[in-house]
Amino acid sequence: MAEFFDSLDDKHIDFIRAQRMFFIATAPLDGEGFPNLSPKGYDALHVLGSDRLAYVDLLGSGNQTASHLAQGGRATLMFCGFESQALILRVYGRGEAHLAGSEGFEAIRAEIDADLLGPGTRQIFEIRVEKVQTSCGWGVPRYAFEGERPTLLKYIDGVVERGEIEVALAVTSAPQENV
Repeated sequence: MAEFFDSLDDKHIDFIRAQRMFFIATAPLDGEGFPNLSPKGYDALHVLGSDRLAYVDLLGSGNQTASHLAQGGRATLMFCGFESQALILRVYGRGEAHLAGSEGFEAIRAEIDADLLGPGTRQIFEIRVEKVQTSCGWGVPRYAFEGERPTLLKYIDGVVERGEIEVALAVTSAPQENV
């Protein structure tokens, strides 16, 4: 049975911190294009309080999340208990992209201790929690975490070594069209 909450409580926060992966979904406000759903890993997510989350976004693929948030800010984050407790936790809220070097970026950077913050950081997404939903998760299969894929971090290291970081950040920070 689904339950709704106005903010994250301590049990929700503990569950979120125990997860190795989460999903973020956004959609264009104008109804044109398609929703975007992305899995995220590494130690990218940070709980900033019962009503705020932030995650470090690295350069790489497209930038649909930033594009959709700029249009209206709606976002849903989903956490699944793959390894332990059978639970699905969804956080509904509004988000904002803070580009590297901006005032908002620096303010959140001061609040988190993130190894991922570095030359390959494209932005930090800040999500203000509007509603939290939990459901049983009994149908979610169990998976064991084997480790992070090093591919993206190796790519970023190569871009930095070749001195291409400004170009890579400029290309991947541009909001993507709603395809």
